[in-house]
Order: sequence, then structure tokens, then C-alpha cells
Amino acid sequence: MTAEERRESVVRAAMTEFARGGYNGTSTEAIARRVGVSQPYLFRLFPNKQAIFVAAAVRCMEETRDVFVKARERAATPEDALSEMAAAYQGLIAENPDMLLLQMQVYVAVASAEAAGDDAFGRTIRDAWLDLWDSVHLSLGADEEQTTEFLAYGMLINTLVSLGFPAGHRVWRGFHIAARPE
Repeated sequence: MTAEERRESVVRAAMTEFARGGYNGTSTEAIARRVGVSQPYLFRLFPNKQAIFVAAAVRCMEETRDVFVKARERAATPEDALSEMAAAYQGLIAENPDMLLLQMQVYVAVASAEAAGDDAFGRTIRDAWLDLWDSVHLSLGADEEQTTEFLAYGMLINTLVSLGFPAGHRVWRGFHIAARPE
């Protein structure tokens, strides 16, 4: 396996480990163990734990963006994009709950770093999130109101799913049908 393939394995493993344990609760030893490498080898691929976390966070944002882009491409009309994108996001977090957990952990980690005076920690992650926002914005016809509403509903979905509200619960009634869990 090449170093680049091993690096990819580390990012994948880190996504799972950080999703489940958060930044502070995840050891680089756990990531190394999941990949099947030694901790020293892990640090030949990444300079430190923060770099591993940032790579995992950026990948999470990129993969979420890609889900939206592919959904937009499937939409028959620009008007259908919203429904397609909502359904695609629902599918993403249903099929891979670690993606949702990692998103939530990323927000907590960046906020905690900022509170401690480290604004550099979140800079790259904010750039990746802005790229996701821009992609959604363009997919929805560059309509700021629609982009904001779509992402706000997405955050509400994240909250409800994270809190464990089941599909038939009354809190889901206000959602567009495509965004309701099955």
C-alpha cells in the first residue's frame, strides 16, 4: 500500500473515530489501531492529531457537498433540486450515521478551540464549509433565501436525528416530505 493510500485509510478511520469520540475523546492510538499501523507511522503521514482531525473534517464537508452536487445533477428541473438534495442528505445520514456525528463533533471542536483563543484551528474547516455553502447556493439557483432555508432545515434535521426523534414523531411534520425520515 502506498503512503497516499495509507493516508486515505487514516482519514477514513479518523472520520469514524472522531465521529464517535470527538476531538478530545479520540486518541491517535485508536486511529492507528483502526488502520492497522503504528502510532509513529501515523505521525509520518500527519504532523499531529489536529492535522488528522482537520483532514477528516474537510473530507466530511467535501463528501456532503458531493452528495448535494450529485443530487442536483439528478434533478429534472431546477425546482426539483431542493427535493433531490433533501432526499440525498437524508439518505447520507441514514446510511452513514458517522457523517452526521462527525459534523456535530466538528462544530463542537471548532467552537471549543475558538473559546480557548485558537481561531486558526477552524480556519480550514470554515473554508471547507464555505465551499459546501457555495455549492448548495449555486445548486439552488444562487438564491440566498433558499440556500439559507435549506441549510437551516439541514441543521434542524441534524439536531432531531442526533437527539433520536423517531420518524413518526410530530417534530417532523413541518418538513417537506422528501426531508422526512422514513
